[in-house]
Amino acid sequence: MRPPLSQYPHVAGGKVRDLYRVDDDHLLLVASDRISAYDHILSTPIPDKGRVLTAMSVFFFDLLGGVNHLAGDAEDERIPQDLLGRALVVRTLKMAPIECVARGYLTGSGLSDYEATGSVCGVSLPDGLVEASKLPEPIFTPASKAELGDHDENVDFAAVVDALGPELAENLRTATVDIYERAARYAATRGIILADTKFEFGVDADGTLVLADEVLTPDSSRYWPADGYEPGRVQPSFDKQFVRDWLTGESGWDRAGDGPPPPLPADIVDATRARYIEAYERISGLNFNDWVTP
Repeated sequence: MRPPLSQYPHVAGGKVRDLYRVDDDHLLLVASDRISAYDHILSTPIPDKGRVLTAMSVFFFDLLGGVNHLAGDAEDERIPQDLLGRALVVRTLKMAPIECVARGYLTGSGLSDYEATGSVCGVSLPDGLVEASKLPEPIFTPASKAELGDHDENVDFAAVVDALGPELAENLRTATVDIYERAARYAATRGIILADTKFEFGVDADGTLVLADEVLTPDSSRYWPADGYEPGRVQPSFDKQFVRDWLTGESGWDRAGDGPPPPLPADIVDATRARYIEAYERISGLNFNDWVTP
């Protein structure tokens, strides 16, 4: 008999995930169907989004190997019945208060920083780069973790050293770039470009660095189709860019105003769900219909 969720105390909640206490050493990490954009949690959920994020994370944790926070599989008996497919039992860790971002291509806030300073997070880059340019080599561009509703701020490596000390800072940089490079090589075999991604790490009781939270999902990564890739323009993307484009385009919502984003129409919800599932299936080579269901 699986336990009800009410048996587990709620520990914390983010834009997409919630954490519940299983016991002293374990947590239940639940991915919801919530979707966020421009630091707002939208009022309209995307059906199956939480299951896609969980399926993608499990796929990559298995592919990457190494040390991660999983403490059971997706059908662990400690997971409540109605959360099967979108919840995982994970180890309790001391989390590093840094978003560990790796970039192999120039876009998003990285492009904005480059256009203003010629560098990203203190890493100098060659002149003449444009939207979606491939970087000479992947770079570590950390960000400070913001409170819910605020925006993560890009910081340079020196700020990470000041916050965490030189040894942990260097370990985070090395691990971030290494995992990105391995994942990008794999994605390329599936006809996909991994433009950038962010990781979260924790430290266990033995002082070991542990890959945690979600990993290489459409929420935490920019995936582009390799076919048709062309620097100098915004690339089609297997993530929530579809929602962002609708919000800042035909919805009429003023991103700079005080009002919340409007509800998503059904066609945008359906198209976004399909995009997330397509990302999982193209990258993993697996059928989403075979993933765990409640």
